[in-house]
Amino acid sequence: MFNWELESEKQWDGMASSWNSRSRGMWETGSRKDIVSFFKKYVPAGAAVCDLGCGDGIGSEKLAEEGYKVTGIDVSDEMLEKARENPRNEKIAFHKADLSNSGISGGAFEAVMAINSLEWTICPYKSLNETARILKPGGYACIGILGPTAGPRINSYRRLYGEEVICNTIMPWELERLAGENGWKKVGEYGVYKKAAAQLSLGSLPAELQQSLSFMWVFMFQRNN
Repeated sequence: MFNWELESEKQWDGMASSWNSRSRGMWETGSRKDIVSFFKKYVPAGAAVCDLGCGDGIGSEKLAEEGYKVTGIDVSDEMLEKARENPRNEKIAFHKADLSNSGISGGAFEAVMAINSLEWTICPYKSLNETARILKPGGYACIGILGPTAGPRINSYRRLYGEEVICNTIMPWELERLAGENGWKKVGEYGVYKKAAAQLSLGSLPAELQQSLSFMWVFMFQRNN
């Protein structure tokens, strides 16, 4: 029988090396380069932060460099091995866990970061609730969701044939609604675009049209309680 968690672990294990060869570029000059500066606007240095779906730990590294106390979790042993091999991550704790059932104590963190990871879980609703559980009251969640123009969405295509896949096609506006219905308040957001879309006058468009052109949409949510 199809097991989402095992299939997800297998896929990310297989992609670990190729991902690791590209991820630093994503965080330093590519699609993720503005995430940490955005994060810093809301979460003070020194806060305990969990990087949910940390992959090879480059994002965790960037947070730690800004003074955060970071813990990273991921479903892939191979990704976590890459993270632990990075000498810049020697002060970061990495653990194998699923986003929807992390095993972390309730209220352990003041903030979380989950970049392009929520849509790779079997039930984003449960994963969002787990995110809330491990946060202190009033904690923040920086969540990046693949936009409609993102290439990795091809991973969900075979569902149209009735096949089991490990990618939810959750849209930015769907996450915003899901969060709002479950005890979160949106306090910030921004879009990441491909070069062609960036040439348009995006600021003149309604938010839903801006999101529809995005490669990735990054939210900052705060727990209402």
